[in-house]
Amino acid sequence: MTHPFLDLAPLSAARFASIEARVARLLDTRQDVVVTQGEALLPLEGAIRGAAGPGTTALNVITGPYGQTFGDWLRDCGATVIDLAVPFHTAVTAAQVREAFAEHPEIDFVSLVHAEAATGNTNPVAEIGEAVREHGALFSLDAVASIGAEPVLPDAWGVDLCVIGAQKAMGGPAGVSAVSVSERAWARMSANPTAPRRSYLSLLDWKHRWIDGGRKALLHAPAQLEMLALEACVERIETEGLETVTARHASAAAATRAGALALGGGLEPYVHDAAEAAPVATTLRAPAGVPASELVARALASDPALPLAAGGGALAGEMIRVNHYGPDATLDAVRDSLAALGAALSERGLTVDLDAARRAVEGGRG
Repeated sequence: MTHPFLDLAPLSAARFASIEARVARLLDTRQDVVVTQGEALLPLEGAIRGAAGPGTTALNVITGPYGQTFGDWLRDCGATVIDLAVPFHTAVTAAQVREAFAEHPEIDFVSLVHAEAATGNTNPVAEIGEAVREHGALFSLDAVASIGAEPVLPDAWGVDLCVIGAQKAMGGPAGVSAVSVSERAWARMSANPTAPRRSYLSLLDWKHRWIDGGRKALLHAPAQLEMLALEACVERIETEGLETVTARHASAAAATRAGALALGGGLEPYVHDAAEAAPVATTLRAPAGVPASELVARALASDPALPLAAGGGALAGEMIRVNHYGPDATLDAVRDSLAALGAALSERGLTVDLDAARRAVEGGRG
């Protein structure tokens, strides 16, 4: 008995390399791109541990929980860390980054999350990249949540390490990820005696054994099913057109924001300024005294397939996430999510206007 998932011919090095090339085109980059064999936390940690160490002074921008995690990794590497934290309902600005450089001219590494799906904000990477380039620091960017939902342009923005994952706006698998690496970043890692080597976290191993070897021999057995899913995911984006995919996400985000405001019942956008709201997911603040987790649970009871989740950790009590990404970046998914939330709010005695919410969402269809 054969099985289409289990009885596949081995994935060749040439096929692996061709998938990397398609990911590079998606990023519009001439930098080296490595498709790493694990969820995006693998290259995120590998990039930080490879490029930072004792003697590094890092500016770690915190606009959500992932920024906090990266600061912990940087400290664990022995780096001196300067945290630039802003409220999670907003975004950091290039002016704030420049102020940090002025106060700490020794900064030589910058870590930033592009879009925080957990908090629903997005940061102006192009402007920040210009400031980082002027200062001369190495620039590491987490674009896991933003790729596919908004432009991600590591070369144009001066990003030295750009990590992406396919499981959100790309609508692909979670088990593989990718990182683009500039020549400056490779040089920094090669000169770093504490950079992982002969390790699953090592990007240098991929450089020396895969890229420098002409991409002819893989380091280890590839995650075959995930690699094929990534290839299919990128092919689907190529067929639809990246601009069309990002437009779907922008439309879904705008419709969610407009629909939530029209719905009423005390729901309001968590990110105050629409220009700072991420297209990948929209976060909403639950009405005072109404636990967000209870509202989400009630909404999901009506339809478990809705792209809804309560915020994590301390945000579970007040934040609702509408995860309109990938195949759920549609006005239908937004409409159905808001209708379910409206019904849950109504059950708690709050006044909502479902028709007004529907009209607001449908207004984005043109």
